[in-house]
Amino acid sequence: MVRTTRQREAVRAVFSDLEGFHSAQEVHARLRDAGDAVGLATVYRAVQSLADDGELDSLRTDSGEALYRRCSPQHHHHLVCRSCGRAVEVEGPAVEQWADRVAGEHGFADVSHTLEIFGTCAECRAAAEPPAAGPAPVSAEPSG
Repeated sequence: MVRTTRQREAVRAVFSDLEGFHSAQEVHARLRDAGDAVGLATVYRAVQSLADDGELDSLRTDSGEALYRRCSPQHHHHLVCRSCGRAVEVEGPAVEQWADRVAGEHGFADVSHTLEIFGTCAECRAAAEPPAAGPAPVSAEPSG
């Protein structure tokens, strides 16, 4: 059983006010800005412990940084926008069947897995698209 500490509760409270994925450093900065003197190493331990207990989802960015967010209790996967960090929880029954089959074929039991699919969300794609070209401008110079 995990011991509930003031620091762990403070980290949990920060996540209850956040949307999306955030780093331990961001959580630490929020706590510090609120006047809570929790050390960064303590925040790292707390977020990892909350993730181990299933209270937080975690994922690794392309650069290897671990990010965390409150999660739903059911097993799920994520679609994550590379531009804005927006994450969508998705179910993947085909992934679950595949993982169970592959694990069984190799004699593994009591398996777990994580799956994050990275891409660019519709809003970020729309923001990045150049404006549609309109009709060619008409010259105001007289001809002839």
